[in-house]
Amino acid sequence: MQRFRFPVGRLPDEALLSGLATGDPELAVTFVRRFQHKVFGVAVAVTGDPQLAEDIAQQTFERAWRHAQIYDSRRGSVTTWLTTIAHNLAIDAVRSRRPEPLAPDDIEAILGVVSETPEQYALADEASSRLRAAVAQLPREQGRALVMAGIYGMTAQQIADWEHIPLGTAKTRIRTAMGKLRTTLAPSQGSDHAQ
Repeated sequence: MQRFRFPVGRLPDEALLSGLATGDPELAVTFVRRFQHKVFGVAVAVTGDPQLAEDIAQQTFERAWRHAQIYDSRRGSVTTWLTTIAHNLAIDAVRSRRPEPLAPDDIEAILGVVSETPEQYALADEASSRLRAAVAQLPREQGRALVMAGIYGMTAQQIADWEHIPLGTAKTRIRTAMGKLRTTLAPSQGSDHAQ
C-alpha cells in the first residue's frame, strides 16, 4: 500500500533526508539509492580501492542517518553535504592506511585532471568545480604542496623531504596556496549567500 500521494522517488532530497532521520524504511532506501553512486564515486576516487570505498559509502550513510537533524540547507545541497562526508571519511581512511607519501607523478595527474572522471561526476556540484579550477590556476609547486598537505595529509616536513626543498619553503608554498584559494573563492562564496 502506497502511503504517499506521489512516487517517493520524486520527493526532494531534503524530504528524503528527513525521512531517513525519522527511520522511515521506504524513504531511507530511496535516499540511499538516490545517492549511492555519487557517494561511492567520491570514495573510490579518493581511495582508489573499491572494497574500501564500499566501507566508506556505508559509513557515510550511517553518519548521514545519525546527523540528519544538523543538516542546514543554507550551507549547501544535500548532495554537497553527503559527498563532503564521504570525502572526509575517505581522506581519513587514506591517511590512516598510507605510511608513505604518494609519488610526485601521481600528484601531477591529480592536478591535471580536466576531463570527465568518476570523481568529477560524483563531485559535479558548483563548489567543487570552483575549487578544482582555483587549485589548477595555482603555480605548480604551490598546487603540489597544497594537494600533498590537504588531500594526502603529508606534513610540511614530509613535503620538504619529498620535494627536496627547505622546510620553510614547503610551509610558505602551502600557506601561499591557501591564501590564494581564500582570495579566489571568497567573492564567489559571498554571492551564493546573497541569492
